Amino acid sequence: MAAGLLPARSVREKLLALPSIEPLLQAAQSSGSKGVLDEAMLETLLAKPQEKVVARTIAPIAEPEPVTPARIHDLDHYRLADFPVQAKDVDAEITVHFDITGNSVTEGKKGDIQSFFNDRLKQLRRIILDRNLPNRPIAVNEAVRQRKQLADRDNQFTIIGLVSDSKTTKNGHLLFTIEDSTGEVRCLLSQRDEDSPNQDIVHAGLMNDDVIGVSGFFNSSGELVYVDDIHFPPLSKHKRRTAGADQAVSAAFISDLHLGSKTFLEPQWHKMIRWFHDDPLAKTIRYLVISGDGVDGVGIYPGQDKHLNISDLFNQYSRLGEMLQELPDWVEVLLLPGNHDAVRPAEPQPAIDPELQTDYNNTLFVGNPCDFSLHGVRVLSYHGVSIMDFVSSLRTVTFETPEEAMKAMIDRRHLAPSWGGKTPLSPEPEDRLVIQEIPDIFVTGHVHGHHIETYKGVNLIHSSTWQDQTDYQRMLGFQPKPCILTVVNLHTHATAAIPFV
Repeated sequence: MAAGLLPARSVREKLLALPSIEPLLQAAQSSGSKGVLDEAMLETLLAKPQEKVVARTIAPIAEPEPVTPARIHDLDHYRLADFPVQAKDVDAEITVHFDITGNSVTEGKKGDIQSFFNDRLKQLRRIILDRNLPNRPIAVNEAVRQRKQLADRDNQFTIIGLVSDSKTTKNGHLLFTIEDSTGEVRCLLSQRDEDSPNQDIVHAGLMNDDVIGVSGFFNSSGELVYVDDIHFPPLSKHKRRTAGADQAVSAAFISDLHLGSKTFLEPQWHKMIRWFHDDPLAKTIRYLVISGDGVDGVGIYPGQDKHLNISDLFNQYSRLGEMLQELPDWVEVLLLPGNHDAVRPAEPQPAIDPELQTDYNNTLFVGNPCDFSLHGVRVLSYHGVSIMDFVSSLRTVTFETPEEAMKAMIDRRHLAPSWGGKTPLSPEPEDRLVIQEIPDIFVTGHVHGHHIETYKGVNLIHSSTWQDQTDYQRMLGFQPKPCILTVVNLHTHATAAIPFV
């Protein structure tokens, strides 16, 4: 009708049978035909030669590439092929290198504290000397005696000692004291261009009782050392040890269950237990490491009783033992204490008392920290209370980024440098919180986050909690990352993070 044609009833069926009426309309337009479209006009128009219709050619659309959906919490995907060996086919092989349990000898006297710091300085001085220092280190009192001769940039000296009274000046410089057994001297590390060496240290700050080397020269009055370089213990790249291909089982890591608390996430725990029995990845897990705070404890903080659903300490540990027995029989558990457990708060902490171990099977109780090997792979597990000292001392560390504290521990070769901070320390004659041997896997907990990263060749794992957000965390605006199991294969060092939320 828009073309000026009024179809008659007699041509209706023929029009409907056409594959398209466009050629008919083009023929009518070219011949000027209008009016009633009867059978005669229809036959005339259909008999006309059709013009070739030029149409656009649409390029073929390629099949879209399949997109792997994101996992919960943006966790990385893993390949099951990186976890090749069934746990039940491999015998357990655990070698404990350090555990303070039964080896604590301190009496807490002043002499013990002096021995503690002298040993720390001795151990870390030896490690710092392994790096290529600009000159032979001298004692602090020797540098002070020669301060007139050493008041020249061209006549620099190096000292190694403990840091104290570190602070940032109003001009952004870093001011601190270096002390060894012979004396102490004030030092200044200037803020310079961002590309200048040591500017990361100026920005982050130093911790009290860090052991560092300092190279510089005295000012004209001989009261202050202008620092040109700071020397931490060296670690460029660690070469990780691996289990043999025939022992390529996995270790899993969690922390901070806080069983007994009303915020313990028990449904998620049972979900994980079912996963352990059914999932192909779970069948590769030979070890489960719990890095402290398996229970919430009793009397840890004022008013804690209002937050408990198991108010008896023995019942908390008994229930934890029952829950660990629900794991498959091929899983060996290593259980460390934390600040909520029934052990002394001072670190290093001994293992949980034997009286509390009676309801456990396939569980190895060790101290905190614990340095051990699984099939030759060195693991350092530490509950991580000192992360709070790193947060309060270094501007680069927050509760949301506990991995930055772990990196600082590796760089300093020490788990808890600061005396008198938030981490109570036991003054053993030897400082056993020095990281004497670089681990292949370094794991912490305590602040209820979750993180996996490789740093200078070391697998850093911050273990996830099994406790929901507490009132204290809510007050701070801190959101934990609960119920994530971290799995590491001991041969490939591949990692997987499995959420149960």
